[in-house]
Amino acid sequence: MRIIVHVDMDAFYCAVEARLQPAYRGRPLIVGGYKHSRRAVVASCSYEARRYGVRSAMPIAQAARLCPQGIFIPPNFPLYRRVSAQLHNVFQQIAPVVEPLSIDEAFLDMTSRAHLFPDLETMGMTIKRRVFDAVGCTASVGIAPCKFLAKLASDLRKPDGLVVVRPKDIDALLLPLSVRKLWGVGEKTAARLAELGVHTVADLRQKSLGWLNQHLGKTGLLLYDLCRGIDERPVEPPGLPKSIGHETTFPTDLRARPVLSGELRKLSERVAQRLQRDGRYARTVSIKVRFSDFDTVTRQRRTPNGVRSAAQIMNAAETLLDSLEIRRSVRLLGVYVSDLIPFCQLELF
Repeated sequence: MRIIVHVDMDAFYCAVEARLQPAYRGRPLIVGGYKHSRRAVVASCSYEARRYGVRSAMPIAQAARLCPQGIFIPPNFPLYRRVSAQLHNVFQQIAPVVEPLSIDEAFLDMTSRAHLFPDLETMGMTIKRRVFDAVGCTASVGIAPCKFLAKLASDLRKPDGLVVVRPKDIDALLLPLSVRKLWGVGEKTAARLAELGVHTVADLRQKSLGWLNQHLGKTGLLLYDLCRGIDERPVEPPGLPKSIGHETTFPTDLRARPVLSGELRKLSERVAQRLQRDGRYARTVSIKVRFSDFDTVTRQRRTPNGVRSAAQIMNAAETLLDSLEIRRSVRLLGVYVSDLIPFCQLELF
């Protein structure tokens, strides 16, 4: 049996801030912007703030209405990245195979090291202690035979939780759950399942593979396995990214074309730096534009010979921006490259 661990830090940004400012502990802390910020959104919030209905990605103004007594601070991303590096270094020391998922979570394949612990609970507590000793923040841990169940388990007893799911526990865990807890079930799929009389995992378990394929296509095939706790995907170390991009949200909406060109140039330079660092070319350049009314459009252009320099990316991005005929103020601008290929120096004869 595989032993897959999912480690998920508890309100990571808030926990890092509280480590430096003990006065924040036990209080409703909202990281994202000051209380009267007009355009900021919640990047993280403590569990005390969540009791008031505050959630990540919520506008700061809305969070301030829900929790007026909260502590509102801007994010310190360089600090979070430094702590994250320490965290992921711990993961690499603990497990032979690690798949980072984000700045504060990862899958660990502990199958080959299970014999080092008397039981899975001890393994989980050891991982939690190692994490806390390294970064001073608590983590919730799920341990299960597959990635899907491990991630599901880590969320059951937050914060500072530990849940072990053994094969004999799978039905008791899964069957009462809403189908929304399954990967691949978003709002549209959940609504479709509800129309078909499927609300819980137990309801879904009653449906045949043919029925699911008929009504949901490929998603149905995935759900047939997940509702039985089957997920054969391995824990995979990260490879090179399939695309590279940067975007920026402006403090105030922009419309002047020269100003937008200047922002495109900055974004193109950042993308080019990463391309060159990875030693690759890009065949496709894309831009993303979000207007003041939140209408968002994307455009892309395939280049015959590939691009690598900031000037090449900038030229393609400018052409794409020109095709939009900007008549509204712009809130966000992004530049991306994809279809990446290795850089190869031609031999000269």
